[in-house]
Amino acid sequence: MRKIIKAIFKKFVEFSIWIYYVIVHRIKVEGKENIPKEGALVFCANHRSYLDAPLIRVTAKRETFFLAKASLYKHKFLAFMGWVFEVIPVKKDDNDINAIKASLKHLKNGECIALFPEGTRNGIEKGEKVKDGAAFFAIRTGAKVIPIGISGTMKKFCKLKIKYGKPLDFSNYDKNKQEDLEKATNEIMENIFSLVEKWEIGTVPISHFLTKNNNNGNNKKSK
Repeated sequence: MRKIIKAIFKKFVEFSIWIYYVIVHRIKVEGKENIPKEGALVFCANHRSYLDAPLIRVTAKRETFFLAKASLYKHKFLAFMGWVFEVIPVKKDDNDINAIKASLKHLKNGECIALFPEGTRNGIEKGEKVKDGAAFFAIRTGAKVIPIGISGTMKKFCKLKIKYGKPLDFSNYDKNKQEDLEKATNEIMENIFSLVEKWEIGTVPISHFLTKNNNNGNNKKSK
């Protein structure tokens, strides 16, 4: 009975979020045809605000499990939403074994996960090196990666756009080669920012997308 109530409440929340985006942010969705209806997927987007995750949730039309900082659970409302949408909490330690195992399990079951390679909001602009978790999960499980570009302002009654790119396949990459992990991560980021409106990117140097000089090559944490 509890599961049924949770499922109904989840649908209600998703519908409410969708109405909010339509009215308040005049949402425009492109590329939904690029999202396979079946099979494991890793959704990856640029990260601009706390509204990014629910935006993907209500537009992807696939049951998706987000990886999010465990610290979000310190806030009662966010903790409640995390429970409703079954968010995978990631501890501060980049190699959170429980989060990694949970993500791999979902993918191996043909489900979807979502994360933000920038690791934090506006990580690229802050000069942060991107995380390689998306590439790690894709190479390890064979799941396809769906790059997502989010553009527009978070101000009320201003247009917001989300664009889904074509699936990226890294099944031929070697999971034991660090260079393949870096190559896949760079390809994911380049695809994400190819979907973002040019004026949004500004003068951010392409070097910020790269993981080559990242001191922790096994950085799995996101968001």
